[in-house]
Amino acid sequence: MSGEVHWVAWGVFGFFFLLVTALGFFASRWKSADLSLLHEWGLGGRRFGTLITWFLIGGDVYTAYTVIAVPALVVAVGAYGFFALPYTIIVYPLVFLVMPRLWNVCRRHDYVTTADFVEGRYGNHWLALAVAITGVLATMPYIALQLVGMQVVFEGMGFGGVAQGAEIALVIAFIILALYTYTSGLRAPAMIAFVKDIMIYIFVIAAIIVIPVHLGGYAAMFDAADKAFTAKGGATGIVLQPSQVMAFATLALGSAFALFLYPHSATGTLAASSPDVIRRNAILLPIYSIALGLVAMLGYMAIAAHVNAKGTAVVPALIMQSFPEWFAGFCCAAIALGALVPAAIMSIGAANLVTRNIWRPYVNRNMTPKQESTVAKVTSLVVKFGALIFVVFLPLEFAINLQLLGGIWILQILPAVVFGLYTRWFHPSALLAGWVVGMVLGTGLSWSQGVKPIFVLPGIGGVYIGLIALLANIVLAVLITAVAGARGRGTDLTKAADYEDAVEATR
Repeated sequence: MSGEVHWVAWGVFGFFFLLVTALGFFASRWKSADLSLLHEWGLGGRRFGTLITWFLIGGDVYTAYTVIAVPALVVAVGAYGFFALPYTIIVYPLVFLVMPRLWNVCRRHDYVTTADFVEGRYGNHWLALAVAITGVLATMPYIALQLVGMQVVFEGMGFGGVAQGAEIALVIAFIILALYTYTSGLRAPAMIAFVKDIMIYIFVIAAIIVIPVHLGGYAAMFDAADKAFTAKGGATGIVLQPSQVMAFATLALGSAFALFLYPHSATGTLAASSPDVIRRNAILLPIYSIALGLVAMLGYMAIAAHVNAKGTAVVPALIMQSFPEWFAGFCCAAIALGALVPAAIMSIGAANLVTRNIWRPYVNRNMTPKQESTVAKVTSLVVKFGALIFVVFLPLEFAINLQLLGGIWILQILPAVVFGLYTRWFHPSALLAGWVVGMVLGTGLSWSQGVKPIFVLPGIGGVYIGLIALLANIVLAVLITAVAGARGRGTDLTKAADYEDAVEATR
């Protein structure tokens, strides 16, 4: 890409950025409440209806890095990059079944995080700590990748290499984000998500109409992409190759299991006003999956357009090449806002975990509600600026590799969180042992593959490492629980929340 600064694009970008900044600070007055209470600051008072929740979760799940990374992956590996499409379809029936039940239990017992639920369910603070640490570890690189998405957009508009202009713009953007998140809590990304999602839809609709016309139509676009993959050789193409099928299927399935275990997804869901709101959103959210499929096709468009860029720079380069500068600025603003919303929710989700499940039990057991909220606000600042330092001073590969590990890690809390909603059979020590084995095995297998998410099993083919580790996790938890039960030492629920009452509340 050239080093020319596109000032018109920057002007349009600046206008929309100032608009959402004003909305972010105004959000503290929206659905006004006492933001010195953690459930108000960190969960919006659990008062978000169907429309707000739809925009919030959509803005939370479909991020800037998704818009940047999915097309870049398609450019590199072809149809295999579309694994994100089936996984965002598979996930919503799971959300429909599981998340309303979790909401009911958490509301009944005033739980703010999944780790709160685990501690209340099993009466085991070490298991809750494991869930909290896993959530924070998996979230940090995810936030960093939102910053990467913003950075490549800034570079696409011509600030890359200009006195490190992209980094300066990134720092300014996230200082502003940190301030209005501190002030308004979850209400800020909920309000901004309205603007962000509408802008993303306008950008995607324009792209799928205008760019193929420039390329001679969809047939010409697919033909050009097919010829490019054929010339490159190897197991890639615009159609999924037989050697990719197992890896594609397991990666989609494992990612679907993992998605709503992330703290930001759980936070967005627990902020809903009722279980019916969650069920309605599980029905409506697949609309975003349609948009995601169209976004993925930007990769084929970039190949056909002979975009002079590689990796994460592909989409910004395609935008600047295909649209008038003013509209390119609008599209870049949409993508950048797609980073601000999830980054805010992610930092809030991580802050809730640190406050409720690390700081309060291990640092200050006697925190007042106001002190609890203050710790969460400060933690959200630390998390955001930690991710910012990560991006500015460390190689990008670190963040990408850790994010790949993050998906493997977060899957290992599934038995404790999801099984606990449906059965009282598992022993907490067994779940903790399963978590340790899953974390160690998943990390080890991924590291042995160069921090990649796929491991080849003899006679089966490539399989998502997260599922391999999760299977080992579950098997060990079952075996230890069975042995403990056979010896007359069943699950100790003397400290646990009244599970039967919680189940009754879900009916």
